[in-house]
Amino acid sequence: MEVNCEDCAGCCIDWRALSPEPSDHERRGPRTPLDDAYNLVPLTRDDARAFLDAGLADALTPRLWRDGDGVEIDGVPVAAVDDRPVFFLGLRKAPKPVAPFGADPTWLPTCAFLDPTTLQCRIHDADVYPEECAEYPGHNLELGSETECERVEAAFGGDRLLDDDPPADLSALLLGPQALGQKVFAFPDSDRLSGVVGRAERGELTADDRTLFVAAAVAAAPGTATVNRERFERALDRAREADSWVGRAVPDWEDRADDAGAPAPDPGVADRVEGERGAPQTPGWTE
Repeated sequence: MEVNCEDCAGCCIDWRALSPEPSDHERRGPRTPLDDAYNLVPLTRDDARAFLDAGLADALTPRLWRDGDGVEIDGVPVAAVDDRPVFFLGLRKAPKPVAPFGADPTWLPTCAFLDPTTLQCRIHDADVYPEECAEYPGHNLELGSETECERVEAAFGGDRLLDDDPPADLSALLLGPQALGQKVFAFPDSDRLSGVVGRAERGELTADDRTLFVAAAVAAAPGTATVNRERFERALDRAREADSWVGRAVPDWEDRADDAGAPAPDPGVADRVEGERGAPQTPGWTE
């Protein structure tokens, strides 16, 4: 598998405002996400633990789904297993001034870890780099499903997917029951989400809301909907202590940003918003 990522970051940016025919591939089928994030990367339980250990719990956010056959919370029917709401845990998005695909700087929802200047990931190859990011688009290729590389090619031209052979060392796909407790998590107490689901639907999750889901993922038991209650409370305390550069930069970006697709300032403003708060540097592209 070989991809051309320079000047792209299509899998890290919600670039639909730049495209005359935007994709909505995540919102097909009987269950639709409550959030409006594009290409939310599903983290594994091990990923969640690594972020918690690194003090980056405030960089994570949940995804719940609307499901008419699920459990109702705040008047919203959400997907559930045994009356326990289920969710993904992913990386937060922030509006950033980016210029992918040769475009002028534009405000677009962007992964919290993407450097707007280099269009590279600030945690690439770090201990917390998510497994799904490291292997993308390997699982898509193995399943024969469209990749973000191909969507970018169709929308903007160029060559992004240079080799469509899945890597030989690709991790096991987590689908169906085997994903439970490892990539799809069950929240142990639906009553504790009173108010939270309503805020999720409105796009108004608080920092404390998000820590609940981090703790549930960390305390999950693989292959089951079980959550260890003592481990959950310990993880919740630690998640609430997180005060990373990501958690401090996202509100700053939100205060600065215009609507998605609007002209933006030079991406170099990230030096102040993220760099001065301790964000890791990226190497840049070499010839």
